[in-house]
Amino acid sequence: MNPDWRDFLASRGGHFHEDQIDGFGGDAQAAFAAADSGAALVPLTQFGLIRATGEDAAVFLHNLLSNDVRGLNPDRAGRCGFCTPKGRLLADFLVWREGNDYLLQLSADIQPALLKKLGMYVLRSKVKLTDGGGDTVLLGLAGAAAEAALTAAGLAAPAAVMEVAHCADGALIRLGERRFQAALRPEAAMRLWQPLSAHATPAGAAVWRWLDIAAGIPHITAPTQEEFVPQMANLDLIGGISFTKGCYPGQEVVARTKYLGKVKRRTYRVGIEGDCPPPGADLFSADLPGQSCGKIIEAAPCPNGCEALASMLMSSADTGDVRLSGPDGPRLSFLPLPYALD
Repeated sequence: MNPDWRDFLASRGGHFHEDQIDGFGGDAQAAFAAADSGAALVPLTQFGLIRATGEDAAVFLHNLLSNDVRGLNPDRAGRCGFCTPKGRLLADFLVWREGNDYLLQLSADIQPALLKKLGMYVLRSKVKLTDGGGDTVLLGLAGAAAEAALTAAGLAAPAAVMEVAHCADGALIRLGERRFQAALRPEAAMRLWQPLSAHATPAGAAVWRWLDIAAGIPHITAPTQEEFVPQMANLDLIGGISFTKGCYPGQEVVARTKYLGKVKRRTYRVGIEGDCPPPGADLFSADLPGQSCGKIIEAAPCPNGCEALASMLMSSADTGDVRLSGPDGPRLSFLPLPYALD
């Protein structure tokens, strides 16, 4: 994280836990309410960035990631994954262009290792991979009044979901009907904080995690690396896989999972009573006694307790009785997703 940005957030009342913004000292429920009926302003410190620069950047990324990077227009953002040769996800990315550069957004805890891992593939390619978090910071804005808050701060909101609006200081991406992300130079983010926070409630990373869970957007973190084929995390359902782009690591496994009808696990949005479980926590169901039927991808507190994205056997989900951590653990309640599971 850019140290000046961290110091700035701390000076505005931000509290940190392991380099993630925990909150701003206000009522947590008010922050969740703002993210729904008002506007919430969230520094997205849970994410890191990798910048790809050079004339081969597009081809280099296209040959490694699960989606069509070469076909990504400058005014569009996309989602994709990076897999092992066995088709298991090492990372998920939100990717967009900045001039001739490409920015890859991923979970901050795996960013250093992924930067090194991707660098091993560079070889003679004319591409340079660097830590993008030094010169770009991320801000999220969500809620019914989010677009009005952007307008009041002098920012033009993109019209369509996943559209990118570029400006001199960075880019603004529309992630949903009422959710936006700004990728800005640190000095621009500091300058815009005051006009944005005048119309939006500053909030911690947990609020954004809850919104991602409600949107069915999974994020791979260190505990869940190599646990899921992309379809197990619904990456194909959120536009994160191209089945026509050609080869990439794990492509044969991903294609076979689709074309041979072997998608037996999907990711569900669930409610959990009690404390939120960690990523990678095991799930159990009566149809598979003594064995785990799935894992938690990510969990976050919410206004009514805890919500999570949980990848599990579809046959176990069909029983309606899936438990956390053991056969007698808390029972999961299944919640709707904004897209259909096939």
